[in-house]
Amino acid sequence: MSDVRHVLVLPDRDAAEEAAEALRDRFGVDEEPHLVRDALAGEDDAEDAQWLLVLRDEQERLDPAELDAFAGEWEGWREEP
Repeated sequence: MSDVRHVLVLPDRDAAEEAAEALRDRFGVDEEPHLVRDALAGEDDAEDAQWLLVLRDEQERLDPAELDAFAGEWEGWREEP
């Protein structure tokens, strides 16, 4: 079993929460994605933060290109490891 993780970068909390919900429906993700606030350097304002969705994919069944396109629906992207 591997420790593959995907990180989707999204522009705000609302987009991250909506994407997390849609992941279950579209990709059949069983485990709840981990949401992480990623404040931009030197910024304390929540409006200036990106949100990360961290997904474990131990069976390596999720296609990185499909995840990137999925994140793009919320003006985000998949971060390359």
